[in-house]
Amino acid sequence: MSKVLIVTGGGRGIGKATSILAAEKGWDVCIAYASDAAAAEKVKQQIEAMGRKALAVKADVGKEDDVVAPFKAADALGPLKGLVNNAGIMYPPGRVEDINADKLQKLYATNVFGPILCSREAIRRMSTKHGGTGGAIVNVTSVVAHLGGPGRNVDYGTTKAAMELFTLGLGREVADEGIRVNAVRPGPTRTEMLDNPLQAGRLEEMAKVVPMKRVGKPEEIAAPIVWLLSDEASFVVGTSIIASGGR
Repeated sequence: MSKVLIVTGGGRGIGKATSILAAEKGWDVCIAYASDAAAAEKVKQQIEAMGRKALAVKADVGKEDDVVAPFKAADALGPLKGLVNNAGIMYPPGRVEDINADKLQKLYATNVFGPILCSREAIRRMSTKHGGTGGAIVNVTSVVAHLGGPGRNVDYGTTKAAMELFTLGLGREVADEGIRVNAVRPGPTRTEMLDNPLQAGRLEEMAKVVPMKRVGKPEEIAAPIVWLLSDEASFVVGTSIIASGGR
């Protein structure tokens, strides 16, 4: 029987690398994307070229009405066995006194509410309590959750700290229902979120404070994510793997 996986934000960056690696490991993948249809379609075609099934489904996880779409679409591929809550947003660097409520609401809608609502849909399909056969959820958090992000992105850091606690709590809540919930906590990684004109020089600056003196590659974050989805992590629940070059 095929293993079906949903990756939010699956068309770019860490999500793209995760979708492709998961397909290489035998997963059929539903790629949820918010706006870049062309990127998601390209990943879909790459997965299909491997002989795996793939879907690209438009869904802004910050909107509850959109959350259900990739799950309904993925139902056609087979029973859901995995979810990677990867979609997230970050604003350009700023201090707390410059935050406004509109931006904060969007940040939390995408980075916190969305993953929780996606997890709800996954549990309804995977939990043995609901007739499922189990599965795994992996949340992509950030080292900023523990570093704080002072002077730059305290707001973003608080959303990721929320997801760290969510990982622990949900992991314990559904552990006896056949679902394992864990997280990967990346350090600075070369993705579109940080490698763009609004964040000019940010990655080079971050590399200086990473003990390995470089930033990560998306594939280096995808590897522990896909491992946590696998049976090799069968006794791992409620934990975060730190993939940060020692940061």
